[in-house]
Amino acid sequence: MKNLALKVQRFLKSEDGPTAVEYAVMLALIVIVCLTAIGAIGSNANTTFNKVATQLGGT
Repeated sequence: MKNLALKVQRFLKSEDGPTAVEYAVMLALIVIVCLTAIGAIGSNANTTFNKVATQLGGT
């Protein structure tokens, strides 16, 4: 039983868990920013292509 208590105590003092969570949160934020940027760029590109197609006489 004492061995289990020592393992739990070591686990709670370990810095690996919080570090992994911090990296996961940073990765999630990076993914959100990338998706937002890709969406904005895609929307702007679509608008530009539509303007060019209109000027060229397309529908």
